[in-house]
Amino acid sequence: MTQRTPHAVFRQLDGRHPLRRLAPRAVVDYAARRLRGSRVRYLNFELAREMGLIARDHPDRLTGDLRRAVLETFSQRIVNEWDVEHGLRVPARDRRPGRYMATRYLQLQHPGRQGRTSGDGRSIWNGCLRARDVSWDVSSCGTGVTRLCPATAVEGRFFRTGSRIASYGCGTSSVEEGIGTALMSEVFWHNGFATERVLAVIELADGLAINVRAGRNLLRPSHFLAPLKQGDLETLRGIAEAHAARQIENGDWPALRSRPARWRYLAERLATDLGRVTAAFEREYVFCWLDWDGDNILMDGGIIDYGSVRQFGLYHREYRFDDVERWSTTIPEQRRKARGIVRAFAQVRDALCSGHKRPLREYRDDPLLEIFDRSFARERDRRLLHHVGFEPPDVRWLQRNAADAIARLDRVHGWFERARSSRGPCPASDGLTWNAIYSTRDLLRELPRERLERDAALPAAKLLEIAASAYASARERRITAHRARQARELQRAWLDLVDRIADARDSSRVAVLRGIAARAALIDRRDRITGDAIDYAAHEIVTRPELGAEQVHRLIAGFAASQDLQPRHADPRAIECASTGPGVRAILDAMLQVVDELRHGL
Repeated sequence: MTQRTPHAVFRQLDGRHPLRRLAPRAVVDYAARRLRGSRVRYLNFELAREMGLIARDHPDRLTGDLRRAVLETFSQRIVNEWDVEHGLRVPARDRRPGRYMATRYLQLQHPGRQGRTSGDGRSIWNGCLRARDVSWDVSSCGTGVTRLCPATAVEGRFFRTGSRIASYGCGTSSVEEGIGTALMSEVFWHNGFATERVLAVIELADGLAINVRAGRNLLRPSHFLAPLKQGDLETLRGIAEAHAARQIENGDWPALRSRPARWRYLAERLATDLGRVTAAFEREYVFCWLDWDGDNILMDGGIIDYGSVRQFGLYHREYRFDDVERWSTTIPEQRRKARGIVRAFAQVRDALCSGHKRPLREYRDDPLLEIFDRSFARERDRRLLHHVGFEPPDVRWLQRNAADAIARLDRVHGWFERARSSRGPCPASDGLTWNAIYSTRDLLRELPRERLERDAALPAAKLLEIAASAYASARERRITAHRARQARELQRAWLDLVDRIADARDSSRVAVLRGIAARAALIDRRDRITGDAIDYAAHEIVTRPELGAEQVHRLIAGFAASQDLQPRHADPRAIECASTGPGVRAILDAMLQVVDELRHGL
C-alpha cells in the first residue's frame, strides 16, 4: 500500500473501536491530553512491520518521522474523574481529539464479584487498525487511573493519577515493567505461546512509562463473564458480536453465518484452547494466575498482563503470589480454575442462543468440560514427548499407539517433578514457595547422551546426581531404595518409548537416540529463562540510560532468539544478527550468564 504520509497507519489509532458501538455499557470513555518531554525507550520494529505501521523494508532505526508518529500516538494521559472534579485545565494544543475507552471486565480484586466496578484500572485502548488484511487491537498501560481501578471500588472515591495513597490506585507504570514484559512476551511468542506483545515503551518526563501492547484480539474471558454475572445479556451479546466479527475477519474462525453456530463455536473453541494452554502452562512451569474471573488470559488462552506471570526453572508447584489481600492459585490449581471458566462459557453459550440465563449449577456435566479435559490431556502428553526429544510425527504416532507407555513415563516423571524440599514452605521475593529438588529438564537432556556413551543403563546414583537441583540438600541427595527404584523405572519407561519408535520406523535404537539427544539438548537446555532472570535482564537494560531504542530492540530481539527452544526455529545466526551493535553483545552475554545461574529459580 502506497502511503502519502510517512507512517500514516498510526492515525487509525484514534480511540475508535467497534466494541464501543456494539456494547456501550462495557466501556468507560475518557478524553486524553498529550504528554510532552517523552522519549521512545523501546520499539518492536518486527511487530511494527507485521502490523503495517512501518514498511516491510523499514530498517530497525527510529527515524525522526517514526519517533514523532510513535509519540504523537501514544504519549498521552487520560483526563480522569479526579481531574474533572478538581478543574484540571488542559491547554488547547494538548487536547487529543478522540475519546479512549477503558473496558469493563470481571476481576477478583473487586468487591461484589459481578464486575460492576472493575476493568482497565490504568489502561486505555488506543483503538484498532487494519493493515495487510489483519486487524489489531492496541492498548496502553500507565495512561492514568480510571474509575475501574480496585482502589475506587474499595474506597468509593476517585484518585489522582500518580497518587500512592491506595493500593492499585496510582494508574501508572514503569519502564522496567514494560521492558520486562517485552522480554518475556517475546520469548513466549518465539516459543509458540499465544500472547499480547509489547509494541513500544514510552519513557515520560517524570521517569514513569506508558507501555503499549498489541494483539489481533485483546478481549478476555472476563469481558464476557462480567455482563453474564450481571444478567446484562444485551451487553454480553454485543461483546460476543465484536469478538466473533474480529475472529472471522482475521481468518481465525471459519466464516460461520448463523449466530447460534457462532456461539456454539465460541464456547467449543474456548474449551479447546484453554485445555491446551493450561496443559502447556503445567508442562512448561508457567505461572499465569489463572482464576475464576478469566482476567489474566485472552480468549484464545494468550497471556496478558505480565505483572504476575512467571516462568519457573523447576516444577515449583506450591508457589503462590502474594497480592496483598489474597494468595494466588498454584500451577496445578490453574487446571481447575480454567475448567471453571469453561463451565461458565457453557452458560454464556446458552444465554446467547436462547436469550435466557440458566443457573450455573446446571452445567456440571456439560459436554464442553469433556472437550476441555480431552484437549488438556492430549497437550500434556504431547509436551512430555516433546521434552523427551521425539520429533512431531513420532509424537503423533505414540499418542495414537502407545498410550500405556506414555502413562507409565508420565507417572515416574511426575514423581521426580513433584518431589519437594524437606525444608518445607519458604518465602519468595513476591510470595511463598516450596522448592523442587529435581530437574526433569536436566534428566531428559542428559539421559540420551549418557545412554549413547554407555550403551547401558545409568547407575541410580548417576541419574539422581544429574537430576538433583540447586535446592536438594545432602540428605535429599542420598540414594535410598525408593529413589533407586524410581531411577530405574524412569529409564525403563523412557527406553520403552524409544524402542517403540525404533520398531515403528524399522530403525535402530541408536539412530533414534541420536535424534532425541540432539533435540533434547536444545529443548531442555540449561539456560532457560525464569522470572528471576527476566527481572535481572530488565533491570540491566533500564539502568543503562545511554541505550537508545534501537539498541534496546536489539538486546530484546537477541535475548528472545537465544531462548528459542523450537528445533526448527532456532538459528544461532539470528542471535548474532539481532545482537550486533556497540556494547550490545557484551550486555546480552551478561544477561544470558545470569539466565544460566538462575535456571532453577522462580
